[in-house]
Amino acid sequence: MTTLVPALVEAEALEGEPLSDAQVSQVLFGALEEAVAGERTLVLVPDRTRNLPLSRLFPLVFEALHRARSVEVMVALGTHPPLAEAEIHDLVGMTGRTGGTFSGVANHAWADPAALAALGLVDEERIRHMAGPVWHASLGGDLLVRVNKRALEADRVVIVGPTLPHEVAGFSGGAKYLFPGISGPEMIDKMHWLGALSGVLATIGYKETPVRALIDEAASLLPTPVSLVALVTDSSGEGDRVSAVYAGGLSEAWEASVARAGHLHTRWLDHPYERVISCPMPIYDELWTAGKAMYKLEPAVADGGELVIYAPHLSQVSVTHGEGIFRVGYHPLAYFLGQWERFATEPLAVLAHSSHVKGAGSYDPATGKEHPRIDVKLATALPPEDCRRLNLGYVDPDSLDLAGLAGEEGTLVVPRSGEVLFRVKG
Repeated sequence: MTTLVPALVEAEALEGEPLSDAQVSQVLFGALEEAVAGERTLVLVPDRTRNLPLSRLFPLVFEALHRARSVEVMVALGTHPPLAEAEIHDLVGMTGRTGGTFSGVANHAWADPAALAALGLVDEERIRHMAGPVWHASLGGDLLVRVNKRALEADRVVIVGPTLPHEVAGFSGGAKYLFPGISGPEMIDKMHWLGALSGVLATIGYKETPVRALIDEAASLLPTPVSLVALVTDSSGEGDRVSAVYAGGLSEAWEASVARAGHLHTRWLDHPYERVISCPMPIYDELWTAGKAMYKLEPAVADGGELVIYAPHLSQVSVTHGEGIFRVGYHPLAYFLGQWERFATEPLAVLAHSSHVKGAGSYDPATGKEHPRIDVKLATALPPEDCRRLNLGYVDPDSLDLAGLAGEEGTLVVPRSGEVLFRVKG
């Protein structure tokens, strides 16, 4: 049985043009066909909160894996809600396909101890080194690294997913499909809180970040060989046009994808805006994921300005974490650190999400008041009373004339937001 890791195979389209399926398939066969021969292969894919033509692409991946002994698909959910078996088959374009090497589909079960296996520890000293100046005692001690045990039962893990600017890791993709994609809750909490301590503005769109270092450290503990198919879509927000594909070893393919993703998915502005109307794509049906409409636009908002998440389709904060988010509300990081004894027992992932959505800001312990850098408001199906409980502003979505607002001085309206990072020059 081989543990061959092939050299990087890649294809890049001319800017503004998509790769054909034939070009993508050629890369997949070049990187995977020999590497997986005779192996039990676990393929990790994203759920529907990632904008990717997976139902068209995965059958191409499956064809390239034809020499594998078996192919199982697992949705690298992190803590996202699980999908029904039929939904996964539809997601990967394998509805009606049975038998042969296709051995089935599964959801990652992050909260089920029986589904997880321990890989080892990342000790506190190492985490302190990764965190550097943002270290805080709230990160706790050693980190137990657990992963879905099917990753250990397989002969090879194949990751198929997009690379984009990301608020916690700097860039998504690569080993992030392992941690937190199929990890235990300890990693999910620790890495999100480390990302919160670093701050979105100092993290998003940067290749080397404390969280990426922690992800790579955890990935080094996994003994199973990993191959990566890193995809970069164009920046239209449609998600059906693949601009580049990089396939091969985990680190090599991910690093190659970052430069392309950063170029295609970053917009440079001449100046910040007083008001930003950010309209997340319908694939973000919870505020837990629709927060990307804030993260990708926060750098574009002037100090003291406002950002409105315009998503009339959104009526849910989070299926998994909603209770905790309503209990805590949305606040800047300094609000939590300034009264840590009050929040020490809350899930770190919830606190991290809270501070990410609220954005940068300060807290005055003498007055007990927080001072966010910008004012974040929701124009969603969530009622005004829920917004008040969440400590976010409310805007009636029916009151917004997006076409008219797009022409106003000092206002930026961004349709299909959530993937493209907006930054101000200089």
